[in-house]
Amino acid sequence: MLRSETKANFSVPLSFVVMGATQLRKGHTVKGSVFLLIQLLVLFYLPGISTALKDLITLGDVAQVRQGFDIIQGDNSVFMLVEGVIAAILMLFAICTYVINIKDANTCGTCSLRLRDQLKAIYDDNFAFIAMSPAFIASIAFIILPIVITVLVSFTNYSAPHHIPPRNLVDWIGFKNFLTLFELKIWSSTFFGVATWTVLWAVFATICTCGFGFILAMALDNKKIKAKKAWRFVFILPYAIPAFVTLLMFRLLLNGIGPVNATLNAWGFDSVAFLSDPFLAKVTVIAVSVWVGAPYFMLLISGALTNIPSDLYEASEVDGASKFQQFREITFPMVMHQVAPSLVMTFAHNFNNFGAIYLLTQGGPINPEYRFAGHTDILITWIYKLTLDFQQYQIASVISIVIFLFLSGIAIWQFRRMNSFKDDVGMS
Repeated sequence: MLRSETKANFSVPLSFVVMGATQLRKGHTVKGSVFLLIQLLVLFYLPGISTALKDLITLGDVAQVRQGFDIIQGDNSVFMLVEGVIAAILMLFAICTYVINIKDANTCGTCSLRLRDQLKAIYDDNFAFIAMSPAFIASIAFIILPIVITVLVSFTNYSAPHHIPPRNLVDWIGFKNFLTLFELKIWSSTFFGVATWTVLWAVFATICTCGFGFILAMALDNKKIKAKKAWRFVFILPYAIPAFVTLLMFRLLLNGIGPVNATLNAWGFDSVAFLSDPFLAKVTVIAVSVWVGAPYFMLLISGALTNIPSDLYEASEVDGASKFQQFREITFPMVMHQVAPSLVMTFAHNFNNFGAIYLLTQGGPINPEYRFAGHTDILITWIYKLTLDFQQYQIASVISIVIFLFLSGIAIWQFRRMNSFKDDVGMS
């Protein structure tokens, strides 16, 4: 609302029919023109939007057919799904704009400002909204839209070999995919097996990485250690090398005929199945993740250690506290107070750490009891295989929804329990 606006006038019948009419009548040229332009654009594209919404409901009626050597194209169900979602978002935007138009018309008074002054007033009063608009639009395009499409795909039969557009149509099937994932034994056993390993992988990778980083930080913080800068440089090298390169390097080193096993054979030892034995492969991916991630926690914890007042240690020594008691009562609680949010984020990252698994083992070794998954596959790599390799998009969408619900629930629960979070938001 402009600064020059007076007391509200609630008799605005024109704005219910023509958006911006009341604003234009009262001299709000800029706002009125914007509302009117939006209405004209909606009316112009309304036939196409209506068709897209109708196609969203049906997902097509005519399949692709072949007549001799000619292919007659039919409806592409996936395109219809995406276009229908976009049309629904545009209609929602139009409805919200219409409501804003009505509310603004009910509150705006007569304006006598010049066009330039109106633009300046609107810019000043709505600076935050204008500044956030690009981020808002990007969020809708790259976050909201994919999430909505993923959720909708989970209610379809979009999968090979009989329901892959444009050759075939896709149909709505309700909650059948959810029932298939949790009730059909071949799918349910694979899901619960992969999900269990995913949780174990995320927990152990996070704890071990943080723990090893803690040890390195404590070692560098020890006054008896000499050449700390040199040691810090050595410890940070794994973090400085791109993780992509590190994972491929370890895959080369640890494979069956790699340099490590070749050296063991030269010394008279048998080869170690680092990547082909189910148990050793899991241990290997955790160990490599520690190698890659420990320097980050070393730096983070080193900064936290420097913030602990030395007076606390001096007072505890006067009281007769041992080094272990100092660590348990002072160092560990104060460090974890600062590091705990990073632990939650690291857990969520490891839960969906596609690169650490796929670049090192590609989900292998093969598990004959699983459907399209190996022993070290986590949920995200399993989704990758289901979509890119086997075109089981509907099941992959269901798994994606499960991951989202699980991680969001864990993150919210953990953040609300943290003292650092409570201190930041003023919770008791």
